[in-house]
Amino acid sequence: MSYPPPPNQPDPYQPGQPYDPQQSAPPSYGPPQSGPPSYGPPISGQPAPDPYGQYPPAVQPGYPAGYPQQAYAGGYPQQRRTSVMAILALVLGILIPPAGIVLGHIAKKQLRTSGEDGAGLATAGLIIGYVLTGLYVLGCCGVIGLGMLSSNTTSVTDTGY
Repeated sequence: MSYPPPPNQPDPYQPGQPYDPQQSAPPSYGPPQSGPPSYGPPISGQPAPDPYGQYPPAVQPGYPAGYPQQAYAGGYPQQRRTSVMAILALVLGILIPPAGIVLGHIAKKQLRTSGEDGAGLATAGLIIGYVLTGLYVLGCCGVIGLGMLSSNTTSVTDTGY
């Protein structure tokens, strides 16, 4: 958008106009000020007029007076602790399955009240403990069954040779 030239001055963008450096100088805006600029309200005690209009009040009705101060935790969110009982349930579920079953049930009960992490570890300890205990029981029954089966068979010692 172009503004019309001031009165009594030729338009410098029209063809055929000669270039005059005195006319192209920026307009003066009044006498230069002497001394440093004044900041703040006038000395007379009158408040300085706000050139941009009224500012809104610092606290608007119906809103809290500022934002609540939030605690700074140091960068990373605080992590929840994993239950030691759940870790032991998993480890002992592999090494000593009946102990893993017992600790898994204790850990599940403890996790409901404490709010710690480790429910997956306790469940894994229970499952592994039950599966391995079942396999050990089947293995023991198989060994006992084979022992009983072998004691009932007659051995052929007299071959005639």
